[in-house]
Amino acid sequence: MEMIEVAMRRTRTSSGEEHRALVPVLVCLGMLVAIVSGLGAPLVPTIADVDGVSVSTAQWSLTVTMLMGAVATPAMGRLGDGPHRRKVILGGLATVLAGSLLAALPLGFGFLIAGRALQGVGMGLVPLAIATARDALPPDRARSALATLSLTTVAGVGLGYPITGLLTQYLGMYAGFWFALIAAGAALIAAALVLPEPPRRPAHPMDVPGAVLLTLGMTALLFALTEGESWGWASARLLILAAAAVLLLIGWVAHELRTPHPLVDVRLVRDRTVLIADLTTMVGGIGTYLLISLVTRYVETPRSTGYGFGSTVVVTGLVLVPFSAASLVSGRLVRLLARSNPLPRLLPLGCLLSLAAMLCFVFARGSMWGVCATMAVAGLGVGVNFAVTPALIVGAVPAHETGSAMSFNQVVKYIGYSAGSALSAVILQAHTAPGRTLPSNDGYHAAGLLGCAVWVVTALVGVALIRRGARNPLPVGPRRPAGAPVPGRRNDRNDSTSRSAEVQR
Repeated sequence: MEMIEVAMRRTRTSSGEEHRALVPVLVCLGMLVAIVSGLGAPLVPTIADVDGVSVSTAQWSLTVTMLMGAVATPAMGRLGDGPHRRKVILGGLATVLAGSLLAALPLGFGFLIAGRALQGVGMGLVPLAIATARDALPPDRARSALATLSLTTVAGVGLGYPITGLLTQYLGMYAGFWFALIAAGAALIAAALVLPEPPRRPAHPMDVPGAVLLTLGMTALLFALTEGESWGWASARLLILAAAAVLLLIGWVAHELRTPHPLVDVRLVRDRTVLIADLTTMVGGIGTYLLISLVTRYVETPRSTGYGFGSTVVVTGLVLVPFSAASLVSGRLVRLLARSNPLPRLLPLGCLLSLAAMLCFVFARGSMWGVCATMAVAGLGVGVNFAVTPALIVGAVPAHETGSAMSFNQVVKYIGYSAGSALSAVILQAHTAPGRTLPSNDGYHAAGLLGCAVWVVTALVGVALIRRGARNPLPVGPRRPAGAPVPGRRNDRNDSTSRSAEVQR
């Protein structure tokens, strides 16, 4: 790996060319992570058939990626906050490359799961890309880059499904993983050529006990969410596992508060701006995967049930394209609105758009046009939220904590994704008659109404917290060294002085 990096450094372009190419390369990294992380979802039935396992077992091809991402993201974020960020990013891409190769080879289900786990390490690259943009770009370009990078995780969800469906239908199950292999290789070369060295910051020892506690807690939590439908949500072993997950995560938080060099500085959540961003991100993750799970299952339901469209995996993937397109458009919308509105006030707008999408699903899902409109509005709402939250977090934390704070935000997002997927399964299962395999149409109605309630509560909480003192982020860029006083406020974490209005300009 070091030999490759040295060779790449010798062939680098001039600093001006690197500067222009940095944002496209970082965006490609984020899009690659989003597409690769979602590769398993449309393939679950195919994997079960090809490898001779049950559908619930095949579901681990998606769950293991999310689990590894939730565990690897804070560790990579902490390592990336020091002087080794470039090496961590390149190492993460190399791990994704190795995982893609392992998953692409027809070696059996065990090797496929191992490959998908290695691919999950790549989910920790997005916070590092955001930290790189903050340090390497001037303030005006950094603000735009932060919003775009956060949106890549949303847009990639909608792009990964149709790409996987097309490749699987015409080239077989392993074609999607070969595509990921090629994309990861290209991203590794581009990153080695363009990524700058990080600012000189001291390296801190790795919080191994914190990493172990987080790994065990997240494993128990995601395992409970994944297996709840098959075990029974009131079963004793599920309740014991859920209680163990809660205790482990509480122990992790207590440990992080005591250790001098925590894996994630959870004290940052005390800042109202960070709290609002993390809360909105988690609920946004729940709402996103709740709606996506409902839509994909509804569209593929045979017409003989009295609802649904009986669509193929390819058509189902294309239904999600408006979601990706609208989420990208929302980045431009946020930049326009931020000129005359403080960024925290845009979060309720994103919640209201997401509420409108849920209402559209509840009342207009009977037509394909209604479903497509639902996904477009959902893309706008989630896109607004995910475009605003990185800027809020980056402006609220010291520069040397950017990677760690964004990594915690990603972990919260993955928890939301898992909870949203599990929640849709619980509601639909509750509306499935004994002896039948498909739920009634009332199940989708009930799930949509629950999603509406979630977004209403989130919007109200966001408004309440904003009125109590959430602040606009400061301009971000490489000029403010770690630990330097922040212009416009005292160097006190609890100070609630208003942020600079420059971001609105």
